[in-house]
Amino acid sequence: MALLSLTNLHTYYGRVHTLKGITMSVEEGDIVTLIGANGAGKSTTLRTISGLVRPREGTITFQGQRLGNIPAHLIVEMGVSHAPEGRKIFSTLTVQENLNMGAYRLGSNRARISANLERVFELFPRIKERRRQIAGTLSGGEQQMLCIGRALMGNPKLLLLDEPSLGLAPMLVKTIFDTIQQINDQGVTILLVEQNARAALRLADKAYVLETGSIVLAGPAQELLQDERVRKAYLGET
Repeated sequence: MALLSLTNLHTYYGRVHTLKGITMSVEEGDIVTLIGANGAGKSTTLRTISGLVRPREGTITFQGQRLGNIPAHLIVEMGVSHAPEGRKIFSTLTVQENLNMGAYRLGSNRARISANLERVFELFPRIKERRRQIAGTLSGGEQQMLCIGRALMGNPKLLLLDEPSLGLAPMLVKTIFDTIQQINDQGVTILLVEQNARAALRLADKAYVLETGSIVLAGPAQELLQDERVRKAYLGET
């Protein structure tokens, strides 16, 4: 059984039909990427999984349990963490306070919180250096590190990453992707939405291509990286 399954998923924003019957799966231990143009429905897919948006039709199953009507905070407690597009850090709080917010599901388990904090600091030494700094004063790259670190503080089984390289300098993009691989190597399954299709496909095990709310291609990421349609539409090749 897949760790995460979406079956015939339909999501609307008001009258706008955003997801049109998506069916996909994420196997435990994999990195799966969603690629597609702006407005294709990639972020909506993640928001629907994490409970921020409710599907009108279809099912979402995580570890054999349906998520459709479960509140977002309980989905987090089940082991699904979401690092959203645009980072959405608490800009007036310190770095440490942001990380503490990410650990709320662990309650008073100080040993687990401390272990998770050390794990985040090992992945992002720069965040450790700035732990007492106001988060809104961090650089864009540092804020992205904090966003991912905050999501990891909840000890997730599945990490949803939405555009982690958006707006970052090329060197920082490489750092972020290297860190995503490290997180996966530590046993966290990852569903990645990313505009940098080439980097995402090189990193992922499996990929789905979304166009206007529908999946039009799916398969091993390395195969899609060589697919002529993908190369022309998303990798800038002619």
